[in-house]
Amino acid sequence: MLAMIQRINGGKVVVEGECVAQCRGKGLLILLGVAHGDTRTDAELLADKIAKLRIFSDENGKMNLSVTDVGGGIIVVSQFTLYASYRKGNRPDFLSSAHPSVAEPLYEYFIEYIKKYTDNVSHGVFGAHMEVSITNDGPVTIQLDSEVLKGPKKSV
Repeated sequence: MLAMIQRINGGKVVVEGECVAQCRGKGLLILLGVAHGDTRTDAELLADKIAKLRIFSDENGKMNLSVTDVGGGIIVVSQFTLYASYRKGNRPDFLSSAHPSVAEPLYEYFIEYIKKYTDNVSHGVFGAHMEVSITNDGPVTIQLDSEVLKGPKKSV
């Protein structure tokens, strides 16, 4: 499972002219992709890491606070295109993305699981064409991969 997170100073998701998700002020936009073989464990690993990731500035300007520390909002958007393969030709394929019948329940599970850290969570509509508007803060953009989180910790 992949998550592309962006630190934001507000954002919203619009589907067919209706705002379905919104964050006012500090928060995170999470673009979430589900691959073949992903499980609830992958969703939990990512949600736990994202909720605790210290990427917001403290009073000294150092990235030392998490989204929960700053009382920020979270917007989650399904994003199968994170698994685009572009090795051959010029049109990417998305064969590594899980089928919607598998991806949607894991996407929904991720949303419910991350709510254990904050109730300030909104989300897009799975499979819908969405217009996502954000004010990127920093910019700070980080990709997280559940496969990396499963691996052994490397010492430096």
